[in-house]
Amino acid sequence: MKTLLCILFFLLLFVQSHAQLESLPAIIHGEKQAAAHHVSVPGSRALNSYNITYHKLGLEVDPAVKYIDGMVTTYFIPSTTVNFIQFDLSDSLITDSVIYHSLPLAFSHTGNILQVNFPSAIPAGMLDSVTIYYQGVPTSGGMGAFAQGSNGTDSIVWTLSEPYGAMEWWPCKQDLLDKIDSLDVFITHPSQYKAASNGVLVSETIMGAHKITHWKHRYPIVTYLVCMAVTKYAVFSNFVPYDATNVEVLNYVYPSDSVTAATALADIVPQMQLFDTLFGVYPFVNEKYGHAQFGWPGGMEHQTMTFMGGWSYDLMAHELAHHWFGDKVTCGSWEDIWLNEGWATYLSGLCYEHYSQNLYWPIYKTNVRATVCSEPDGSVFCTDTTDISRIFDSRLTYYKGAAVLHQLRWVMGDAAFFTAVNNYLNDAGIAYGFSRTAQFQAHMEAVHGSSLNWYFNDWFYGEGYPTYTISWGTVAGNNVNIAIGQTTSHPSVTFFKMPVPIQFKNATQDTIVVFNPTFPGQFFSLTLPFAPDSAFFDPEIWLISNNSSVVSVKELSEAEVLNVYPTLTTSSVTIFMDQLSTGFSLYIFDANGRSISSQKLANSTTEISLKDLDAGVYYLVASNGIAVKRQKVVKY
Repeated sequence: MKTLLCILFFLLLFVQSHAQLESLPAIIHGEKQAAAHHVSVPGSRALNSYNITYHKLGLEVDPAVKYIDGMVTTYFIPSTTVNFIQFDLSDSLITDSVIYHSLPLAFSHTGNILQVNFPSAIPAGMLDSVTIYYQGVPTSGGMGAFAQGSNGTDSIVWTLSEPYGAMEWWPCKQDLLDKIDSLDVFITHPSQYKAASNGVLVSETIMGAHKITHWKHRYPIVTYLVCMAVTKYAVFSNFVPYDATNVEVLNYVYPSDSVTAATALADIVPQMQLFDTLFGVYPFVNEKYGHAQFGWPGGMEHQTMTFMGGWSYDLMAHELAHHWFGDKVTCGSWEDIWLNEGWATYLSGLCYEHYSQNLYWPIYKTNVRATVCSEPDGSVFCTDTTDISRIFDSRLTYYKGAAVLHQLRWVMGDAAFFTAVNNYLNDAGIAYGFSRTAQFQAHMEAVHGSSLNWYFNDWFYGEGYPTYTISWGTVAGNNVNIAIGQTTSHPSVTFFKMPVPIQFKNATQDTIVVFNPTFPGQFFSLTLPFAPDSAFFDPEIWLISNNSSVVSVKELSEAEVLNVYPTLTTSSVTIFMDQLSTGFSLYIFDANGRSISSQKLANSTTEISLKDLDAGVYYLVASNGIAVKRQKVVKY
């Protein structure tokens, strides 16, 4: 009976694994489609430098009507003397008045920019404030920014501002330069509803037929993470043990979905415990974590109150992960959106690694690698921040971003990788602020102990992936010869320099050997503690590669001699290649094996200049990814 129960359990687990893993593409698609409706890229707001210290939002909404009536008080400190201040605000909204020191101010509102003109200059460093009254019908089309509709039984209104949608529903400073130091949100709405927002729920005050819900947030927050949702909600909490207390996970869910949500949300406890262990305590521990159900299939990591379109394992892990990567540390440009989305995608995978290492984790890694390699081009670096589909490209921003992190972990080793990531998250210049990829790379290098330019140039800026062709054979039992060929899918990278793991096995023994090829077709010899009968490429799925193969060859010998004349020279040499031998590249290495240069060999006879090289011994290696020819030359 126990065996039968175990079999039934694992069958159920297998079915659930596919349902959970298949939810990730839907999550990403949902986020991408929601954002795709935020097509109003910010206008030419003057960057007259000022720091937002506080916002007080007073918002009146009715879930049955698409309309907002708002009041926003902004406290700010100029870094230079200013005569005016500008906010991002959609022209679809009407600015009723601007109040400054109890008096109305002159303003202009055009081109999605609200400019407030002061009666006299405000000097640098002086704290001041202004209050804006506005109203209108947001133009977001009901699928993001400010959406109104039905959840099936009740009316709902909700916001989703990433990347450029905040100005569609409130006057703000919409950029990745300044975080709001603290925030209060007062939402006036019909009394039968509940309102969700950032931070801690302070009060719900009945005023006749209306209710005023007050949320208070006292952590730095980027503008696009400010949120609001109003509908009929069922409310319950999960609690995650932390030291002598608990972190509350406050859940606002549709009453019709409350049973399903309550069951699924039990998983949030071990997920948060894992992230606490790997990356430090939940970054907003003094307030709460929360979920509010909303009308989109994906999710949005609004700070301390994630908006959820469903309750899949992937979705919960992905959005929770953002509170370390995206909320605590926010990408400093949409060019670097992978620092948010690649990390969140990878952390959902880490949940599988820690809680289902033998089932979900290999499936996750296989799916991610297959998606990354489904097309031959594309960089993780976002090349067009005005194209919403490019910012939220599922293959590049999410999947390749996650795969690049996983592969970097392989390059560095677990201890160094996780130490460096924690240093990054806790850097005083980054924590609760912004980061660019260069800052992330610097933290990785500081622990790794050497430059990682080669890695980021190939995998962050570069495009495509390698395909490996592994040829191997045994010589006298335990001695193994192996040649590691490589071709690339895109010309932006001619050779991906990566440590390559190969597993050798026989019926009773196995071992993984890591090779470090520096050019395609490189030949290696080694002696194993046993005679292998088979070999496997990257058995633990660390590398980004596609259609790689392993071929057993009875006799595999060292490469041919490259025909070079002269081999003793002061200036240049000539390479002679068979006219039928096409597709070769020439690599020059110094005596210590450091790569000096590479170039294509377009002709059967090619003159190679060595005049810029110091006197010494060099190795010329020609390879087409499989075959290799080499020769030593001496420059004097």
